[in-house]
Amino acid sequence: MYIPASFRESDPAALHALMRAHPLALLVTHGPAGLMASPVPFLVYPDEGAHGVLRAHVARANPHWRELAGVAECLVVFQGEAGYVSPSWYPTKAETGRVVPTWNYAAVHAWGRPQAVEDAVWLRRQLADLTHAQEGRRPLPWAVDDAPADFIDAQLKAIVGIEIPIARIEGKWKMSQNRSPADRAGVVRGLRDAADPHHDGPLADAVDARRV
Repeated sequence: MYIPASFRESDPAALHALMRAHPLALLVTHGPAGLMASPVPFLVYPDEGAHGVLRAHVARANPHWRELAGVAECLVVFQGEAGYVSPSWYPTKAETGRVVPTWNYAAVHAWGRPQAVEDAVWLRRQLADLTHAQEGRRPLPWAVDDAPADFIDAQLKAIVGIEIPIARIEGKWKMSQNRSPADRAGVVRGLRDAADPHHDGPLADAVDARRV
């Protein structure tokens, strides 16, 4: 993706944090059947490999996993906070009128060579890790072992794992860094205004965190 220097994010901790916070990513391949894209919840294991390892699973009925053996590289796209930015929020609008709308967003792109995994032990661990990542915050978390063993065994036969050692990764945080301090403050105020149709508290926090 196109990343101006002011929007580039290279800190591995920040990249991995976005991936954990927004795990539903788009798996993109160009294999024997052509371009394919599937939304898949991924887990990142940051301490493995050069840039971390991504693991996920898809339904065995999903033809996408069969494409993986025929590709040398895939792209996984993680999308973070995103939203519309109105030029009406900029003080510059009243001063010069030389403003236009835009869109603020954060995204991480990760590349690597994917492989399909059909090992039952690997799949059970992936299910347990994925479940814990989401259920662990609940007061009474559900666990894989809460379901009958024969039911889980049947579910494992119906899925295929995906493992992608990350060979290359890049992040973009477009959070109004190219605007003046006054305009950036105006964006934060606008996004936090509950009366505004485009109010977005989490995006406001993301923009505020990037203000210099």
